[in-house]
Amino acid sequence: MNLQNKKVIMLVEDNFEDLELWYPVLRLREEKITVNIVGAEKNKIYKGKHGIPVKSDFNFEEIDSSNYDALLIPGGWAPDRLRRYSLVKNLIKTMNNQKKIIGTICHAGWVLASSEIINKREVTSVSAIKDDLKNAGANWKNKEVVVDNNLVTSRTPKDLPIFVKTIIDKLKN
Repeated sequence: MNLQNKKVIMLVEDNFEDLELWYPVLRLREEKITVNIVGAEKNKIYKGKHGIPVKSDFNFEEIDSSNYDALLIPGGWAPDRLRRYSLVKNLIKTMNNQKKIIGTICHAGWVLASSEIINKREVTSVSAIKDDLKNAGANWKNKEVVVDNNLVTSRTPKDLPIFVKTIIDKLKN
């Protein structure tokens, strides 16, 4: 299936986990999927935990969820900042209501918990935030990837191959 008409949002803030942003971005772009980097500020250089930079294409206010098929959030410490933006939480709630794909890895589950969309949903994450997700009502599983309808969650960088493959497979449907 041709994926060149698919569009994905990659949320960003400082201290993102470098691999968890760049691996999905590059793999999706290999499939001819448009990936827009979206942060609080347009054209800002955000730095990853390991120093690899990324420049945002848009800011949160410029994004219309109806123009996108999926939203991804990398881990690291960026999710702790992203979950504080009401625009981010509203975007996630809207995309969840639209049944669009929402993918998170590592600490990015924090953003789902703060967006209040994981009650009675199956998810995974890095084990350090397992209790946070359970306290938000989620059924936490220790698996490489967990799919619950439109949610695709994963644990750590070592799970990136199956996480990104699952995102691509869902975009094909």
